[in-house]
Amino acid sequence: RTGEGKTLVATLPVYLNALEGKGVHLVTVNDYLAKRDAQWMGPLYHGLGLSVGTIQHDASFLFDPTYDALDKRLQFLRPCSRREAYGADITYGTNNEFGFDYLRDNLVVTDLSQGVQRELNFAIVDEVDSILIDEARTPLIISGPAEQSTDLYFQVDRIIPHLKREEDYTIEEKTKTVSLTDEGNAHVEKLLGVDNLYDLKHLSLVHHVIKALQAHVLYHRDVEYVVKDGEVMIVDEFTGRLMPGRRWSDGLHQAVEAKEGVKIANENQTLASVTFQNYFRMYNKLAGMTGTADTEAAEFAKIYNLEVNVVPTNSNMIRLDNPDVVYRTEKEKFEAIADEIKEYHEKGQPTLIGTISIEKSERLAALLKHRGVKHHVLNAKFHEKEAEIIAQAGQKGSVTIATNMAGRGTDILLGGNAEALFKQQVIYRGEDLTEEEQNTAYATIKSACDENKKEVLAAGGLHIVGTERHESRRIDNQLRGRAGRQGDPGSSRFFLSLEDDLLRIFASERVSNLMLKLGMEEGVPIEHRMVTKSIENAQKKVEGHNFEIRKHLLEYDDVMSKQREVIYKHRQNVLHATDVTEDVLGMIEEVGERFVDVYCPEEQYAEEWNITGLVESVQGQFGVDVIQADDIKDVGRDALKEEIPEKLQQAYRNKVQGLIHEHGATEDLVHYVERTILLQMIDHHWKDHLWGMDQLKDGIGLRGYGQKDPLAEYKREGYDMFAGMMERIKNDTLERLFKFQLVRGERPEPEREAPRPAQLNLNRGGESAATPPQRTVQRAEDKVGRNDPCPCGSGKKYKKCHGT
Repeated sequence: RTGEGKTLVATLPVYLNALEGKGVHLVTVNDYLAKRDAQWMGPLYHGLGLSVGTIQHDASFLFDPTYDALDKRLQFLRPCSRREAYGADITYGTNNEFGFDYLRDNLVVTDLSQGVQRELNFAIVDEVDSILIDEARTPLIISGPAEQSTDLYFQVDRIIPHLKREEDYTIEEKTKTVSLTDEGNAHVEKLLGVDNLYDLKHLSLVHHVIKALQAHVLYHRDVEYVVKDGEVMIVDEFTGRLMPGRRWSDGLHQAVEAKEGVKIANENQTLASVTFQNYFRMYNKLAGMTGTADTEAAEFAKIYNLEVNVVPTNSNMIRLDNPDVVYRTEKEKFEAIADEIKEYHEKGQPTLIGTISIEKSERLAALLKHRGVKHHVLNAKFHEKEAEIIAQAGQKGSVTIATNMAGRGTDILLGGNAEALFKQQVIYRGEDLTEEEQNTAYATIKSACDENKKEVLAAGGLHIVGTERHESRRIDNQLRGRAGRQGDPGSSRFFLSLEDDLLRIFASERVSNLMLKLGMEEGVPIEHRMVTKSIENAQKKVEGHNFEIRKHLLEYDDVMSKQREVIYKHRQNVLHATDVTEDVLGMIEEVGERFVDVYCPEEQYAEEWNITGLVESVQGQFGVDVIQADDIKDVGRDALKEEIPEKLQQAYRNKVQGLIHEHGATEDLVHYVERTILLQMIDHHWKDHLWGMDQLKDGIGLRGYGQKDPLAEYKREGYDMFAGMMERIKNDTLERLFKFQLVRGERPEPEREAPRPAQLNLNRGGESAATPPQRTVQRAEDKVGRNDPCPCGSGKKYKKCHGT
């Protein structure tokens, strides 16, 4: 049930948890709701002594009742830095912004003030089913450009029209995958002029062909994406909104750009990624609210450890939910929908029509225009007018076509929204009216809306038309939930056809045969209990299929999550440390000992050791001449593991002292260089590791054919790859620290506010932020050196005891 006042009730747990002073995040599905709710609830929290911030895609604000904004839509919202917005007791924002800010904070290299989020303490997720279930399949990815030519995309795109379905390739619509047949492989080889498509030097061609096929046969303009201002922009499949800045990964976006003939952006390489499942599980406390979660109670319990409680409605529900009607073809269905809308429009009953794509909404709009029915279209192309259109969708005789759940969370008031109308007609126009004139104008508008409401109630309230069943029953329920809120009258009906994706892909052929036997005539719908049950079973089948995908994604992402946790914790420790010299000395010791393990293995006799190789490797890696073969050929293995690291550590200390005494460097500058080089190496190798893990995951399913568990293999190989990455970070960091030279010039300022990297996808350009005072972290006790006696009193060196 929707429209029961979740936004108001959320103030209770938000206020209680905000008293801790650790921050509360209230997560919404779009920027409009984040801004609206902050303005709406701001006075309440402000009166209780709490600060309120809100983050938007390209701006951030603090609620301030004394701030008079030039743009009245931002009234009482004072612009601030993102860090300040997160520093508020309560922060409103979207799931995407919270997730991307988390990732961006873990890409900061030198300046602590570029990090914006605090500890992830408590979150309340509004429309929790949409965010934690529907969108859980899609990971958040921050990527940077990879250095690859885009010419190949156009070259491959030109051959796609020559390939035939079933003959050259097959499609699996349930999983959105395409496969080349044997004939298709031969045909592609001929078209591209290559001998063997699967030769090692041509492997990237196979990838490009598959992506180009997907772009042509599975991704449709004005359904999955739109072309706007020469750019391919993704349409959110759950909300119907455009997602500026978001790009499909793995070359798919470039393939769509080639198909549409627009400029191809460079392919991207993943720099950081996280799924909503793992991001929200990082909060100390998590809660959510929605009117449509009961069908997914098992998934909430299994993945998020959240119990679903059903709260009774405030008023009795009197909405009339009519049975579905099914037509033979999509054309017949849309004609019937247009006729029904015209009928309701003429009797003054407002109608809200939900479509699943921009293409379908525009097709229906054309039919209504032909019938002379005045209407509003609300889809990704007209996103800017969303609040204005949806607020007036309850006026007498209004007809509103909305893609998916555009308008979710917005109240459709029968008779019209007087407050919204007043803002549009008076406040936003910037007219200089006295308070008395404003009150008079509002009273006039309110009176007209009240009269309008009486007529709408008499006509039967808001009528909902669904043009197709969605994969999820919850999305259908959300659409129905626009009507009959708080005990208002209303009605709903879904129109289906045998050509709808849900019935075509997931419903059994038995349904189609049954309907044909029942004698379906053109333009005549059918209502039958068995058909309705089959549709429900099809939806359950899809929901089960999608749950398996989400569970599968989580199992694999849990492997990455553990690795992400380790690398980000290591990164944060380095970033917040004022001195990482002890860490560098520790790395020198580990790398030095590993050289001994490699060239002087424990299982070999001393005469078999490769002493020459050991000396050359140490000199090559560190660029210093600290050991000679003749001096160590008679030294035991344990002694070597002590002597070589100690000599290397002393060589490094000498280098640092030389920089300070001979080149005029300060200790602060040396620490800054150490920290920066270490962070750069972590980021460089983590980026490569993410790419390697993606490649591993793409091919790991084939291990099943060898009677091996793909997930177990992924965990094992992923661990080996992670361990190898950590070793490379140490090696490359030390090589650069031993070999770097200071050049006289302007010293870098480590503590100055810098803009966030502009080359990253999904960043915010032009964001300004005040620089907070820098905080120096001081230890309560002196740090114990690795070679000092352990404080526990064991008599061992710290590195061999509690320092391991």
